[in-house]
Amino acid sequence: MIITSSKNGEIVIIMNKTESCSMMHRHKKIIYGILIICMVFFGIFGSGNLLRDGERTSSEPGDTEETATTQVPVTTEQTAGEETHTTSDAQMTVLDVRIQDKIQTMSLEEKVGQMFFVKNDGRFGPDELTQYPVGGIILFAGDLAGETADSLTEKIQSFQEASDIPLLIGTDEEGGTVTRVSRYSALADHTFASPRSIYASGGMDAIRKDTEEKTKLLLSYGINVNFAPVCDLSGDASDFIYPRAFGDDPQETAEYVDTVVTTMRKAQIGTVLKHFPGYGSNGDTHVNQIEDTRTYEQFVTRDYIPFEAGVNAGADCILVSHNVVAAIDDEYPASLSEKVHEEIRNVLQFDGVVITDDLMMSGVSAGYDLDEAAVQAVKAGNDMLLSTNYQEQIKAVIQAVKDGEIDEAQIDAAVARVLKWKNQLGFEIF
Repeated sequence: MIITSSKNGEIVIIMNKTESCSMMHRHKKIIYGILIICMVFFGIFGSGNLLRDGERTSSEPGDTEETATTQVPVTTEQTAGEETHTTSDAQMTVLDVRIQDKIQTMSLEEKVGQMFFVKNDGRFGPDELTQYPVGGIILFAGDLAGETADSLTEKIQSFQEASDIPLLIGTDEEGGTVTRVSRYSALADHTFASPRSIYASGGMDAIRKDTEEKTKLLLSYGINVNFAPVCDLSGDASDFIYPRAFGDDPQETAEYVDTVVTTMRKAQIGTVLKHFPGYGSNGDTHVNQIEDTRTYEQFVTRDYIPFEAGVNAGADCILVSHNVVAAIDDEYPASLSEKVHEEIRNVLQFDGVVITDDLMMSGVSAGYDLDEAAVQAVKAGNDMLLSTNYQEQIKAVIQAVKDGEIDEAQIDAAVARVLKWKNQLGFEIF
């Protein structure tokens, strides 16, 4: 009889036929005793080492971290520093831990500032960031008109140099009716066409090439977020969103969204899916308060589909519209609605950054004052607020935390998502 261990740590006993019969009938108690002793021996001295060896073979070389945590392989979807650790409470990565450590060093004012993606439009210079250390700046005509390629690059770099934490610098370069950069001949050699027309002339390959070209242009100036793609569905030319929408077919739009997000991610530029939960045939919330009376089933079976495709493709951010979506929440605009944000987290299973559309748009500002809108936007679950009136709104959110109206833990969770997004884009945040 031979007692040994297999490669996976199991006890193996080898006996010939005669030994097996006689031993089983005459010495059962002896065999059981030997088995128990061997299992205890290997359990104490062998299996732990075998398990650790197995972990090392499934992990990257030298990928050992704190001994209190359990290692798992780094997948191709994980960015540098995102090795996963399992604790008794939750699954965290090394990056998560570093971000939490970073947040612990930040003041409340710094944390709230990171939650604001502010509209500049030529109104302020880099010195503004000393008093308002915001998370991002979105560029409009006032920032771009009259600039040359060199001057725009220098302007954006001056803002980055003035910020302790690298800024998200965004713009809306959708193509067609919404082009912030390419409309200026000093900044681009042509204005980008609408996705609908590009697809009609060249199919999805043309969409991919167009996305690559847009992305290359924006990154060349230091613009690291494009507020695209538009995920709304529209087939009626009279709809407000029609010129900006890819089409009316959910599956075709989903393929478009997947293509754009995948292409943008390869180039490491930020992606924003908009305008959740979908405009449909409704009016313009820039100028009106809008109520959407469609059924919940219509959203789930049609409008959610392109957003789901974007989430599955790895989109960084979802922008929420100001439509009052009666089927989900008939009280608040979507951007201020906790119920709508629960759809994003629980139905779409999205754990990235959620941002409002600009809170100065009439869809919100006609019914809420500046302070009230900002506080409610945070309470609803937004990680970032797109804000024109950021000075007042930052102060309002800070005061709401001090008054106990907003839990600081919610602020920390939002800032963690923002910092993680910045890390994924290659920013030095530590």
